Amino acid sequence: DVCSSDLILWSLASGASGLAATFWILFATRIFVGIGEGGYGPAAPTILSDLFPIETRGRIMAIFCAAIPVGSALGYVIGGLIGAQLGWRWAFYLVAPPGLLLGLLCFWQRDPRVAADHLTQKSSRRSLRDYLNLFRTRSYLINCIAMTLMTFVTGGLGFWVPAYLRFRNQSPDVGMTIFGLITVVAGLVSTLLGGVIADRLRSRLAGSYFWVSGIGMLTACPFFIATLYIPFPAAWITMFLAIFFLFLNTGPSNTALANVSLPAVRATAFAANIFVIHAFGDVQAFWLLGYIGGHTNMHVAFLFVSGIIFLSGLVWLMGVKYL
Repeated sequence: DVCSSDLILWSLASGASGLAATFWILFATRIFVGIGEGGYGPAAPTILSDLFPIETRGRIMAIFCAAIPVGSALGYVIGGLIGAQLGWRWAFYLVAPPGLLLGLLCFWQRDPRVAADHLTQKSSRRSLRDYLNLFRTRSYLINCIAMTLMTFVTGGLGFWVPAYLRFRNQSPDVGMTIFGLITVVAGLVSTLLGGVIADRLRSRLAGSYFWVSGIGMLTACPFFIATLYIPFPAAWITMFLAIFFLFLNTGPSNTALANVSLPAVRATAFAANIFVIHAFGDVQAFWLLGYIGGHTNMHVAFLFVSGIIFLSGLVWLMGVKYL
């Protein structure tokens, strides 16, 4: 019921954004979008974690998280096309019906408390000690730090790629369509692949979820740097490879969050993580990359992004021994 209500609120607020006549009305509707997303974000992965055993949880979380790069990229592509043909308001109107339909369908889904028979009555009780232990768990804290750095990268890229394309004398409209398609394909495949690989390595390699995440980020770094120096259109190839390895961590990192938290406080674990990665990740990327680009240029700003990619990979590899 929580997911259904959040999804319906989220969808109604998104559609209502198209009715905005002033900045403050648009601002208010976006707040309600955030409330819906804020409620759905911790609940959905917690339900999935309760429904599926640890042996297959990585691939399940990967399938769920694959919606992030695909949905974001399709938003750029479809939103741009709708905006060009029908106006920007219709880009908001048309996202409401699918969300409302899915929200209604959620009311008929099975209750995970019934389906998850591996959870005992004792495990569902929570205490202050359970919450304190969560924030004392080194693997959880390290994972949050690495995911914050990764969110800085993805949020910053999504916002500043048009400015970077103009700096490279490329058409932002055409470039964002290509960037969106690259993110759909590379992000979908790598997100799914990352979860499967980490699951398969789990029984043979301690800390497999951090290994896959860290190696993926470190591999993405040189491809991203190469993109900054290779002329277009060849640069789109290295961009594809950078995005591919950049999203390899999505399934494993979220699975690690679920695996190191007790079922009774798992929703809080995801909620705290979501708050931290956005408050200190993409929110900071928006102004900081703009500041760097404004005082130097977008090439320097994106070189800074490459350093954050590398740092994120190092943090995950440093956390392997604690997972």
